Amino acid sequence: MLKPLFAAALVLVMASAAQAQTWTIDASHSAAHFAVRHMMVSTVRGNLGKVAGTVTFDGKNLAAATVDATIDVTAISTREEKRDAHLRSADFFDVATYPTITFKSKKVVSNADASFKLVGDLTMRGVTKEVTLDVEALRPVVKMGNNSRTGTTATTMLNRQDFGVKWSRNMDGGGFVVGDEVSVTIDLELIQAAAPPTK
Repeated sequence: MLKPLFAAALVLVMASAAQAQTWTIDASHSAAHFAVRHMMVSTVRGNLGKVAGTVTFDGKNLAAATVDATIDVTAISTREEKRDAHLRSADFFDVATYPTITFKSKKVVSNADASFKLVGDLTMRGVTKEVTLDVEALRPVVKMGNNSRTGTTATTMLNRQDFGVKWSRNMDGGGFVVGDEVSVTIDLELIQAAAPPTK
């Protein structure tokens, strides 16, 4: 009796694994944005760089989804060349040593409205910390040619000091030139190529 039960369970596990689909982040239609306070009076906004990676999801069990993403921070841009060069330097991201930011998911917590929290390890400037992304519900899948597409937007708030991004200056009247709290918004478009026809 035990062998048939084990065999049935194995078939179910294999079937579940077979249903899992890998979606690729479409770098040309995805972006990672940030916003940080400047001199306590304004907000500087920028783009961290190109986003790449994969999302594995079976279309039903969101809790089993996994995300592996990389941001090429060497391309950071705030539309101000001198400031961008400073951000790439050792004072901030030190891109010569740490050219990428990575995220690897560990857990998904679903909300009642189909949005969810994505918990994972974020590695920036050689420092890894657990962070939680608030993710909107996945948008309905659309077809274009042989490909399927969907998308979503994720947000989080980071303290740059936690990741060793420490540069700032005191202002004469109190406060700092660069704020510690950084708002991050990630717009993702995911693409899945159609499976080749079976012979």
